[in-house]
Amino acid sequence: MTPHISVIIPIYNEEANIEHLWARLSKVLKENFDERGWEVVMTDDGSRDRSLEMVLEIARQENRIKVLEFNRNYGQHAAIFAAFAHATGSVIVTMDADLQNPPEEIPKLVAKVDEGFDVVGGWRQERQKNDSFFPTMPSKIVNAMTRKTTGVKLHDYGCMLRAYNREVIDAMLQCKERSSFIPALANSFARRITEIPVAHAERAAGDSKYGLWRLINLQFDLLTSFSLLPLQMLSVLGVVISALGFLLFIGILIYRFINPAGTVEGVFTLFAILFFFVGCQFIAFGLLGEYIGRIYVEVRDRPRYMIKKVYNNQSHIS
Repeated sequence: MTPHISVIIPIYNEEANIEHLWARLSKVLKENFDERGWEVVMTDDGSRDRSLEMVLEIARQENRIKVLEFNRNYGQHAAIFAAFAHATGSVIVTMDADLQNPPEEIPKLVAKVDEGFDVVGGWRQERQKNDSFFPTMPSKIVNAMTRKTTGVKLHDYGCMLRAYNREVIDAMLQCKERSSFIPALANSFARRITEIPVAHAERAAGDSKYGLWRLINLQFDLLTSFSLLPLQMLSVLGVVISALGFLLFIGILIYRFINPAGTVEGVFTLFAILFFFVGCQFIAFGLLGEYIGRIYVEVRDRPRYMIKKVYNNQSHIS
């Protein structure tokens, strides 16, 4: 029987959380979805601890679990895309393994998809104290940028607890770009989008896998994958700077006629203006380089990830 719901969980060094995660998740799935059918697809993203071993032990006891093993760490979004390709449910739910996304919220998301929504996002309420400045401030920036680039005004694009219908997942799987922000990509294929408040718990154990550098990369993914706005802004900036430069030239020319002896006093001002223009040029070169570099990565057309093994019902396929 084709399951109604597939729960997707990327796993990376989460041995301290897996046992509690499965205890709570299995209870929710069996109590709410046993009649309609369910499955869980976990992707081990190159864990260096006992995460894979623990997940496989659970899979030996429950045949509705699929486990994908990456040959190395490729990142959370690659792990999710791999699980998308192996999920068979009509409704696909993504969540983290750290239990900050309570599994008990899943029925609320699925109920919204059953109402006819294509994408249902979780809106984290009262984010916990272990979400320090570095995760929360960039998250607010990501949310603002995503609302601007996609035109979809949701409060929380950073929440992993989200639900998608099958059609949106199939559309995303046809996209082959390596760098992509999944919530924004899903919204580009969805007609009806909503979000619901969900609880947010403290991380049960371990550390966040999203450091400052990964959050910065996420910003660039969002900017360069879904919008030409940075390049367009460079053109606008170029026009503004040219206009200011022309006005400055006229002003200096007039000043020279009025006070020829005072022109030397403006040397340092001219240096400051020059440094400003040089800085703008380097910013422009950096943005252009970011786009060109991503074009180069896409043209090489290398695989987004490599699956070492697929474990399904106590067996594996190389």
